[in-house]
Amino acid sequence: MGIKIQLYFPCSNPDNTGMSQQALLFVNLGSPLSYDVNDVKAYLKEFLMDPYVLDIPYLLRWFVVQRILKTRPPETAEAYREVWTKNGAPLIVLSQQLMDLIAEKIKVPIALGMRYAEPSIDMAICDLLRRHPSIEQIKLIPLYPHYALSSTETVIAKTKRVLAKRCPHVKLTWVASFFDHPAYIAALADRLQKSLPSDYDAILFSYHGLPERHIMKSDPTASHCQLNEACCQTPSEAHKTCYVHQVKQTTRLLVQACNLEPKKMSLAFQSRLGKDPWVRPYTDEEVMRLVEKGVKRLVVISPSFVADCLETIEELGMRLKEDFLKAGGESFTLIPCLNTDQKWVDALAQIAAD
Repeated sequence: MGIKIQLYFPCSNPDNTGMSQQALLFVNLGSPLSYDVNDVKAYLKEFLMDPYVLDIPYLLRWFVVQRILKTRPPETAEAYREVWTKNGAPLIVLSQQLMDLIAEKIKVPIALGMRYAEPSIDMAICDLLRRHPSIEQIKLIPLYPHYALSSTETVIAKTKRVLAKRCPHVKLTWVASFFDHPAYIAALADRLQKSLPSDYDAILFSYHGLPERHIMKSDPTASHCQLNEACCQTPSEAHKTCYVHQVKQTTRLLVQACNLEPKKMSLAFQSRLGKDPWVRPYTDEEVMRLVEKGVKRLVVISPSFVADCLETIEELGMRLKEDFLKAGGESFTLIPCLNTDQKWVDALAQIAAD
């Protein structure tokens, strides 16, 4: 059985002065309470029943999720067991450590919540208000660089619901994305340059995947997005909520910042679920294509994740690495996420302040 996650909120003195009026709420995805199958099942159920994740009618979603929960939890629990640390799930532990560092740089009250499992958004907000009852405004910072319905939007919607229930007088603002923020790009560039081997054949930028319908539903113009290169390069209001455009921009800016050879760069999307079409190319298929092209020394970076987690450590660092080496690859380098890098701490503080 996995170690249970301890609830965590950054250290802060209670507000006895009545001076605190603003606060920051940082939110990431979350992890099961342990790698026990029952905890993993509960986590998967909460995640998959989110209508922003599986955006189909409720009854159909319920039946689909029930089918998944009959087979998926043991496999996912084993994957979590592979990455679990002595202090808990990597995503939670790294997020907590990041908050401790952020708390040293930011003067306003802060809290950390998770969209699924614990510490929940509800817990984080209640803790903020308990410690600082004079809070009048909360700035929400989803820890996702790129906007998506199933990440950013569901965090915003959940936070709105909690505030409406707990403290409707508190004003909510948020950061919808920071995919091209200079400080974020600089932190990524520093991380990549420090971890990049001296010799390599290709760098694969692997971003979390999304169903194609999510991209279309995020288009406020209902006409711009065509899921091709032309629409990504044509200026549009749709780019503010277009995941594909944003990940391409992050890639372009990072390649430019690090002065990398464009011909050695490749972009793909990982972690697809179900049979519906997802944004292509798929990471596993792209890796096989690179092997067929003669790539022997592969570097993989995953900029859509700011903290190492199941999707980076196990999916990329274990399974994808194994597939690449079995297919004929010789060297596989996974660039760690930003985690608690000082440049990332500084960047996040700047993003929160903007």
